[in-house]
Amino acid sequence: MSTKALIVVESPSKAKTIKKYLGNDYDVKASVGHVKDLPKSKMGVDVEAGFVPAYETINGKGKVLQEIRRAAKAADVVYLAPDPDREGEAIAYHIASELSVPADRIKRVLFHEITKKAILAALDHPQELDIQRFNSQQARRILDRLVGYQVSPLLWDKVRRGLSAGRVQSVAVRIVVEREREIQAFQPEEYWTVEAELLGPNPPKFKARLSRVGEEKADRTSPEIAKAAVEAVQSGDFVVKTVTKRDRKQSPASPFTTSRLQQDAARAFRFTAKRTMGIAQRLYEGVELGPAGLVGLITYMRTDSTRLSDDALAGVREYIGTNYGPEYLPEKPVVYKNKGRAQDAHEAIRPTTLELSPQQVKAFLKPEEYKLYSLIWNRFVACQMMPAIIAMTTVDIEAAAGHLFRASGSVKTFDGFTRVYEEHKGDDDDEEVSRLPKLAEGDVLQLQKLDALQHFTQPPPRFTEATLVKELEDKGIGRPSTYAAIISTIQDKKYAEKKQNRFEPTELGTIVNDLLVESFPNLFDIGFTARMEDDLDAIEEGRVEWQDLLGKFWTGFSETLATAKQTMRNVKREETPTGLDCPLDGKPLVKKFGKNGSFLACSNYPDCRFTAEFETTPEGGLKIVDDQRTGEKCSSCGEGDLIYKSGRFGRFIGCSRYPECKHTQPIPTGVACPKCEDGALIEKSSRRGKVFYSCSTYPKCDYAQWDRPVPTPCPACDSPYLNERSSRRGGAEGLVCPRCKHEVT
Repeated sequence: MSTKALIVVESPSKAKTIKKYLGNDYDVKASVGHVKDLPKSKMGVDVEAGFVPAYETINGKGKVLQEIRRAAKAADVVYLAPDPDREGEAIAYHIASELSVPADRIKRVLFHEITKKAILAALDHPQELDIQRFNSQQARRILDRLVGYQVSPLLWDKVRRGLSAGRVQSVAVRIVVEREREIQAFQPEEYWTVEAELLGPNPPKFKARLSRVGEEKADRTSPEIAKAAVEAVQSGDFVVKTVTKRDRKQSPASPFTTSRLQQDAARAFRFTAKRTMGIAQRLYEGVELGPAGLVGLITYMRTDSTRLSDDALAGVREYIGTNYGPEYLPEKPVVYKNKGRAQDAHEAIRPTTLELSPQQVKAFLKPEEYKLYSLIWNRFVACQMMPAIIAMTTVDIEAAAGHLFRASGSVKTFDGFTRVYEEHKGDDDDEEVSRLPKLAEGDVLQLQKLDALQHFTQPPPRFTEATLVKELEDKGIGRPSTYAAIISTIQDKKYAEKKQNRFEPTELGTIVNDLLVESFPNLFDIGFTARMEDDLDAIEEGRVEWQDLLGKFWTGFSETLATAKQTMRNVKREETPTGLDCPLDGKPLVKKFGKNGSFLACSNYPDCRFTAEFETTPEGGLKIVDDQRTGEKCSSCGEGDLIYKSGRFGRFIGCSRYPECKHTQPIPTGVACPKCEDGALIEKSSRRGKVFYSCSTYPKCDYAQWDRPVPTPCPACDSPYLNERSSRRGGAEGLVCPRCKHEVT
């Protein structure tokens, strides 16, 4: 018996959810992502023939394609239903190219949410494959391949093997590097404020700041004026001159786009963009809700549109009126404007149904899923509620000799949408205005405290996960579907790293950025990259031919590439004089760059193989790090000194006579393994470079811990060692016993 229809989606979980809704008349298969791509071993693009791509079946996907082909032959119609975006269109096109069925039996359907109603509606209105959307994806893929496969080998030659450059990722690195340079170049400026703590006829105490001295502003002033102001007013009266009140409306934020969801999840829960998208993907594709089975809880999570469907608006307005009352419901639905580059193909991210509140499904969700679903649910409901009303009060206070102080406060008189949701504040956001007591003109205030306070202007902050996503969006770098991958890539490539939840460029990232910006000033320009995104949009809209765009790009890029091959600095061969002498043979030491960053080496290499780590001294010079040696001789050759080294898999101890002597050994802690009798705890490094401590007999004994063990007995019990307890900002905070938890500070 012939199957009525075949539906092909991307993920097995989505296939399972759809199958539950449609029953046995439909066969549902999953492609498990892309099935074809450009080859990994070569560029795979014939530039001379008009940028013809040489797609090939991805390793391991041959069996998947075989199953889809077999199912397609048995079906009356094939519905290609990968995700409703450019990547999904490319998957659909590549699958269609592998099917031996008539073209009129192949249809494209777009599922913006995985609900029975939405799936049936999409199947009732099938579309043709969108060649322009596919060409837009194809142009992006080829652009990235041209840049990556031409520029990366140049970095291998000039810096070190294994490095990569990317049309978008390298611009993201540039943003992080340039922010770091702003911070390093920042010169703090001193300013002073004068702050009075006052008590009026009614409690509580409140603070007012010096605003004017005569006709001159004094909110940020010199130390001389600030100290003179303190002397002038400290024994005089403080009298309320004016009390100004006004109401301010605080409107709700728009429903979530991809970038806004990533930003809010980062602020609220410290989720990375990658983690947020993974959780959202599960909520979209379907979560097991007990007897109800798999249910898609949110709409498609890759979107830069704030549009909401008429059905969704009607549903949420009814929900607000029923659950919060008419005073919380605007007369008409609230419409939010999209940003200039936004694609309006999808709705904003919202719950698929208001019948499943976060509390109702909490028992079936993982904690992280519940958190994100609650965030999406609450913001969707709040976006259609009335504004909050904030009563703002500004009080001007006269003091002696023409000094005017000002205090501001606020009280929320109507909670409006904030009853449901408030945007989470980031570390860089200003604090809210405080609350003032009841005051009236002519009130005499009692001075409780008066201070002249010194301040310094602050440099721009380093990017957090949230602010980096916002910067990429504001600058037009990448698209909603790529932010998470961009941020993950620059960390995986060791071009940037997170410290205290903020991004800093690594030495490698700074070097690579400078080489690329110097040699390819247009290609890695922020404005150029943003304009390229607009051009890719124009291909999808049918205003630009994809091959014309690639041809125009290639003409300028190939010329720049040829020049760069000749002129780019060769960091591998650079030797920077240090003014220091080699402790072994007295020859000058030079600074070089290697696999693990910059280091000191003897200029008499290879006759002298001395190397050392260094640190920068306050005078701007370099100093050899003295604690590099263990103080022991090598047990293998008996001549070399054992020294601490850093390698691909973390720190270790090796012989100073390397490569003549290749002796290495792990770094001991002096603590016996608490699990077995034979081993001792040694220092190791995880794949992501995080240090941990495990048994030296692994895999015989699998004991491991993150805290550094210290061979100091516990004074409160018989534990032979303590663990070093670290603060969130790094650095030791003391020792703690692993057995009795006794703390030693």
